[in-house]
Amino acid sequence: MKSTRRAASRTAVRAGRRRRAASAAPYHHGSLREAMLEAAARILERDGITGLTLRAAAREAGVSHAAPKNHFGDVRGLLSELAAVGFARFSAALVANTRDGETPKARLAAIGHGYVTFAQGNPGLFLLMFRSERLDFSRPTLRTAAEAAFRMLAGAAGAQQPREAPLTLSQAAHIAAAWSLVHGFAMLMLDGRLKRLIARMPDGTDEMGLLGAILSGAKTQS
Repeated sequence: MKSTRRAASRTAVRAGRRRRAASAAPYHHGSLREAMLEAAARILERDGITGLTLRAAAREAGVSHAAPKNHFGDVRGLLSELAAVGFARFSAALVANTRDGETPKARLAAIGHGYVTFAQGNPGLFLLMFRSERLDFSRPTLRTAAEAAFRMLAGAAGAQQPREAPLTLSQAAHIAAAWSLVHGFAMLMLDGRLKRLIARMPDGTDEMGLLGAILSGAKTQS
């Protein structure tokens, strides 16, 4: 009986060692970068930016804590690459409700709606994307994705120009006004600052209904 228990104990110890070794083994799958970014996105929405570290993301992805360094270098690299993914999704959200042949005003309203809808559905990622002190905009993927989103918003505001072309004061003012409107609304919504205002409005009116009323008066550059 004792020998049986000793054998079972040895088997359990060996199994535990195998599990620990497997969890510490390098990740050899070809999609490590994607797995890490997906894990980081889950942590960001669940625990916030303070909970997102390289070690936490590696643990969430089920890989060695040392493996992500080859792809991201440090946590700032991970955050930057995650923000790049965010901006790419953000650009898709901006044009999701646009239609061919619509008026400039309708296009601006649709893009503004997409802007706030993205923030509402991805609050952690949205806030990260605009946390410049945590991001490295010298990384090509992040810089390219962020600039593409900005050009889309600028174009909707009526300033469709090459990336490096100078803007007139009027063009810059229209871009800033459109951006301030939707970004400010998104931040008020995420901070819960609109709840008291919504409570005083007709039954069935929500944040997006209020946004629609605001955007119906938005102007593009004439």
